[in-house]
Amino acid sequence: MLLRSAEATMRRILLCCLCVGLACPAAFAELSRVSVKGNQFVTADGKPIVFRGLATSDPDKLQRNGQWNKDFLAVAKSWGANVVRFPVHPAAWRIRGKDNYLKLLDQGVGWARELGLYVVIDWHSIGNLHAGLFLPGYSELYPPALYDTTREETLEFWRTMARRYRGNNTVAFFELFNEPATGDKLGECTWAQWKEIIEEVIKTIRNNGGTAVPLVAGFNYGYDLTPVEKEPINAEGIGYVSHPYPMKRKAPWEAQWTKDWGFVAEKYPVFATEVGFCSADDKKAHVPVIGDETYGDAFTAYCNQRGISYAAWCFDPHWGPTLIEDWSFTPTRQGAYFKKAFQKSQR
Repeated sequence: MLLRSAEATMRRILLCCLCVGLACPAAFAELSRVSVKGNQFVTADGKPIVFRGLATSDPDKLQRNGQWNKDFLAVAKSWGANVVRFPVHPAAWRIRGKDNYLKLLDQGVGWARELGLYVVIDWHSIGNLHAGLFLPGYSELYPPALYDTTREETLEFWRTMARRYRGNNTVAFFELFNEPATGDKLGECTWAQWKEIIEEVIKTIRNNGGTAVPLVAGFNYGYDLTPVEKEPINAEGIGYVSHPYPMKRKAPWEAQWTKDWGFVAEKYPVFATEVGFCSADDKKAHVPVIGDETYGDAFTAYCNQRGISYAAWCFDPHWGPTLIEDWSFTPTRQGAYFKKAFQKSQR
């Protein structure tokens, strides 16, 4: 017990050093603005940048758990991440209210800037925005309508984000809609219909001064980008998203990934904003995240070879597949895997 207490104290000391810049003299330097050039994300000097990061749980949840603080992001930085993804659930946005939620985001963005971390702000809905049908939510903190939103609310959210963070280089990305999905109880939506919605969102962001790079997901819960081959989004300076969890395809994955979403990286930058795995006997196991290090090795090698960015889900002990076991930030099996992968990529 005393040993664990000493370790915790040492961790806090190290994090404090990192936070005040003693361990990282450039911690308070302004981050370079990220934009798109060809199929790459680039910094202001035109140099390509590839992102390796962690997806957090909703900042509203973290605040309720007493974990929304700079130390939380400093641990993410210490793992080797250069970006963090903040998922904003529509229900949390409504319950907390616009002004109070913006205070949370301002805090997170400020801490990230001080630590040298870029930020993805993600409108974390799952379902069919065209039909107004969404996946039933499940959470200890929110009602069943966790993911429910409307086209009007989505446009207003991004209008607000654009105005709030225009010119803020730390907020590098706006992930426009977490996981579009159709079929079964979610209704139908053609790619043309989805494309029209997304182009309206991008136009709204840019008409309101937004400077973050818009990230666009495809169907099948953010996995499938095949329509992009013939009907790409009619907007410059964007990236595309896939969530290629292990069970989306059977091993060997690589050829199928290329067919489903990886081919997009030949023309446009791609950011896999959610990836991860856990064993079948993990208490948070569910479809489509069951897998192991074999998947991890295949996925990280695939991204490294193609300059594809990714963020592992989820830097929270409650939302699976989890990266940490507890609020002492003990890595889970996949947490240890991605921590090692991030630190290896820094060498």
